[in-house]
Amino acid sequence: MQLQNRETLLTAMNQLGGARIPFLFLLDFKGDSGVVVKLSDLSQTAISCVIKGKQYGKSVVPSAQNVSLTPQPIAEADYTTRFDVVKQEILQGNSFLLNLTFPTYVGRNLALDTIFCEASAPYRLLVKDEFLCYSPESFVTISDNTINTYPMKGTIDARLPHAEQLLLDDEKELFEHYTIVDLMRNDLAMVSSRVQVERFRYVEAIETSRGTILQTSSQISGDLPTDWQNNIGTLLLKLLPAGSISGAPKQKTVEIIEQVEITPRGFYTGVMGVFDGDSVDSAVLIRFLRRDTDGCFYYHSGGGITCRSDAAAEYHELLAKIYVPTI
Repeated sequence: MQLQNRETLLTAMNQLGGARIPFLFLLDFKGDSGVVVKLSDLSQTAISCVIKGKQYGKSVVPSAQNVSLTPQPIAEADYTTRFDVVKQEILQGNSFLLNLTFPTYVGRNLALDTIFCEASAPYRLLVKDEFLCYSPESFVTISDNTINTYPMKGTIDARLPHAEQLLLDDEKELFEHYTIVDLMRNDLAMVSSRVQVERFRYVEAIETSRGTILQTSSQISGDLPTDWQNNIGTLLLKLLPAGSISGAPKQKTVEIIEQVEITPRGFYTGVMGVFDGDSVDSAVLIRFLRRDTDGCFYYHSGGGITCRSDAAAEYHELLAKIYVPTI
């Protein structure tokens, strides 16, 4: 996959948007590199995606290879050491919320094409032989000159007694959600007017191969100028990194992330989406499975850390997010 730099991405998106030409965009964590492809040319690339049931790019044919994940995560002691660094930064006031993530080895010779076909998620992306994402989290949608974002924060095993109420009553999760909603309101205010929270902290169920999990999200909206398509690249890149998977304040928090995490994120926690000539639908690249150059596969996951976070609980949340959503 031939990557484009930030300046090239911005120019391409603004030109295609201004001409109302449909395209797919794939941007890394910070928006420093990525790919912009006209939808008419997408079938000639290694990229396939499904957005809310609509297929873009080549159809994917599943193989008969292994699709089971066998996680070998970072040792809990190693996780705790890095967690403690983050917690100290938070206590010093350098961050209020930081999304801490790590790669987990999950096997060799996995069939990304089969997992792509079998996974159930509103957003699915496959870059052949490189990585796969099946994301439950929208980044932004744009239609009728209105931009919406849907930050997702808070997870619990639905099998626990009174799981939904436990999630809603959890003070740490509530603080984390308030923080990310405030951050995303500020982000939307950079590109739109009349920003408001449409829905706050609603619960959604996600079916996985290991059972149901519950997650909380909110919906925030803003009004765009009628010619927003002319500056679609400027708009989207201004919002990166996505607040829900970085933290607040964003710039300092990203600096801490780059110091404490094991590997650069690359496209993990970046964004992908489609401009259809009139509207935009896009996703945050979480639930992310990557093939390394040595043929090993790594699943990236993590969670938001606040002053109220517990290392053991956060470590187990990292593990709980290693799954394939079932159909």
